[in-house]
Amino acid sequence: MIVINNVTKRYGDTPVVDNVSLALPPRGVTALIGPNGAGKSTLLSMIARLLPMDHGQITVDGMDVVETASDRLARRLSILRQDNHVTARLTVRDLVSFGRYPYSKGRLTTKDNDHIERALAFLELEPFAARFLDELSGGQRQRAFVAMVLCQDTDYVLLDEPLNNLDMKHSVGMMKLLRRTADEWGKTIVLVLHDINFASCYADNIVAMRDGAVLHQGSPRAIIRPETLKDIYEVDVAVHDIEGRRIGVYF
Repeated sequence: MIVINNVTKRYGDTPVVDNVSLALPPRGVTALIGPNGAGKSTLLSMIARLLPMDHGQITVDGMDVVETASDRLARRLSILRQDNHVTARLTVRDLVSFGRYPYSKGRLTTKDNDHIERALAFLELEPFAARFLDELSGGQRQRAFVAMVLCQDTDYVLLDEPLNNLDMKHSVGMMKLLRRTADEWGKTIVLVLHDINFASCYADNIVAMRDGAVLHQGSPRAIIRPETLKDIYEVDVAVHDIEGRRIGVYF
């Protein structure tokens, strides 16, 4: 379990995450939603120790993320950021193999290669393994970065807007893959999403933030409600039950 206690992050005098306390359950998919500037990505980055917090504590299965050795933390928790650009000209296999660095330190073993092949197969990237990243479509390239994170084989996988720049087809495909990752691999997926309907259809747990604070947390049925969404986004949202799922419609 990821436990966040009284965590604050400020830029100057402005708090972007304001005294947040939260427990994220193990296994399954947790979606962080909320308007721009809510603090979602900042909170995710602090969980992964990519940003220092000004106050508070974050633990992953009891390990303090500030005090835990980097190698040990990297075997339990991985993150894919929004700005996942690579300047070097790499093949898909090269990129995915980076996920094994916490274990291999660059000297791949047979076990490491097994993890690489498993990740390539799971993300359906085997036909593209020898291609350079700049030869791929946006959707294929995003799948390659997700494969790299899954190849790290951590219990906790953090994804910051994994649907960024993906069209409808590739967004649906990505969410289905992440849902399968949680169900078939037993992973805990925590991701930042802007689409409330993807959160409703694929997440087990939704955390809604605004102005650096957590406003609501609960199941999709508890969060995807007109009055709750109005509180989060300050806009009217009509909610309909379609095939057992709650879908928000807004104009």
